[in-house]
Amino acid sequence: MRRTASLMALSVLAASTATAQDPVKIRPSEYKVEHENDRVRVVRVKRGAHSKSPMHEHANPYVVIYLTDVHQKVTGADGKVQEATRKAGQVGFSQPVKHEEENVADKPLEAILVELKYKTGSAQPLSLPLDPIKVAAKHHKIELENDLVRVIRSIRGPREKAAMHEHPDYVVVWLTDLHTGIQRPDGTVIDSVRKAGEVAWRDAWKHETENLTDRVAEEVQVELKAPPRPAR
Repeated sequence: MRRTASLMALSVLAASTATAQDPVKIRPSEYKVEHENDRVRVVRVKRGAHSKSPMHEHANPYVVIYLTDVHQKVTGADGKVQEATRKAGQVGFSQPVKHEEENVADKPLEAILVELKYKTGSAQPLSLPLDPIKVAAKHHKIELENDLVRVIRSIRGPREKAAMHEHPDYVVVWLTDLHTGIQRPDGTVIDSVRKAGEVAWRDAWKHETENLTDRVAEEVQVELKAPPRPAR
């Protein structure tokens, strides 16, 4: 009985420790949840110039999209210090990690984290008859891909149209202001206006997109290789 009680106490302690190390909990002024469901948690990070975020843990693997240039000093749980520099618009991927971060630049930084709630063993390869990389290759390029996600950069020139294509469930991050006409297979047209830096969740769907402006439109699409949802 005592052993069972001890194990339960340890489990509760581990859970509370993980919660305590969640950056959203310990640094809410810098980490804001933009969207959360059973597949992802999308977090916006804003860190002031020369501001430091104390030791925290990202318990799940995640994709990061940098909205500004970044120059940081990163201290790992082992005390090892590294410098990290990134350009606005770049993307990256990280396995679960525990670290401390310090913005050493004279300007604030901003980034989007797409934290994945599913694991490698449960992920599924993409199977898309209208894969945008194939049917709309001019406008879609793979930025990174692994067994958990495929990250695509979508760029459409002024007034350009991307042919009908499909995505699995995904998170989209707009890198430029955008005004798009989105046509569904049934002919329905959606008028979409977005600002640079906005984020949204998208369920799997098929569509054709047209840039309705005289400016280049650019976005990053984080496609999920998540397992099928249980039948209801």
